[in-house]
Amino acid sequence: MVEKLRYCPACQRYTLAEQCPACSAQTIPPKPPKFSLEDKYGAYRREVKRQKLKEKGLY
Repeated sequence: MVEKLRYCPACQRYTLAEQCPACSAQTIPPKPPKFSLEDKYGAYRREVKRQKLKEKGLY
């Protein structure tokens, strides 16, 4: 099994675990997914971004 590096946004540490051993927060992959011209999820990503901007009153 290949374990991938993960990042804890709460305490800003790197770990291999799904939860940070220092603060028990959920960890995330540290880098964005690869770029592709055939972006299957681009419409969903843009919709979420629009909703967040509307909540902040910026759209």
